[in-house]
Amino acid sequence: MENTFLSDLGIILFTLRVAAESTLLIAPLALALAVALRSLPVKLRTTIEAFVTLPLVLPPTAIGLVLFELFSRRHPVGAALDRMGVEILFTPTAAVIAAAVMSFPLMFRAFRLALDSSNFRLFDIARTLGVSRTGAFFRVIVPLSWPGIVTGLLLAWCRAIGEFGATVLVAGNIPARTQTISMAIYNRVQSGREGETVFLLASVVIVAFTALAATEVLTRGQRRRLAR
Repeated sequence: MENTFLSDLGIILFTLRVAAESTLLIAPLALALAVALRSLPVKLRTTIEAFVTLPLVLPPTAIGLVLFELFSRRHPVGAALDRMGVEILFTPTAAVIAAAVMSFPLMFRAFRLALDSSNFRLFDIARTLGVSRTGAFFRVIVPLSWPGIVTGLLLAWCRAIGEFGATVLVAGNIPARTQTISMAIYNRVQSGREGETVFLLASVVIVAFTALAATEVLTRGQRRRLAR
């Protein structure tokens, strides 16, 4: 029993680490893309948004297959990494990348909505007062958009915790190395050990519920602010 508990604790901590690292990895990219799209023509912006949102509607296994081919030695990217001695497939790094790709659309959409709801007239006023574009963005727009930004971070983090389809293809299901909560639950159910999933299931439900509740509180606060 003690060994099972320690094993489950290791799986939970690994999953939370993967989710945190993937979220931190994509946050600057999602914010930069959300900002960049504001200055693009409508048609081009729509095309880019549709492409970025694809992981939300495509089967996760399809995304996983694309990533697997990308990092395999058959592909120029994978071959170049192999020559540099960088191993991606079936490592914790692969789990982070898969989680990042699958959670990126949620973060990006939340960031974009947060920026769209911000008052950019204040940004222009700050610019006329001599503040640089970067300074005005981080001193004016980011504080106005922070509920949406935090919401995007939490949603992406939750999505990364529950990722399965893409991760199992590129990272595998290696105990004590790349096995996440979703994979561990799947393995135990498949082998008829449903009773051993209780702790893992309860943990992921508590974590996800807490994060989603925080998201709802932030979203409600933002709606009230915009209604004033």
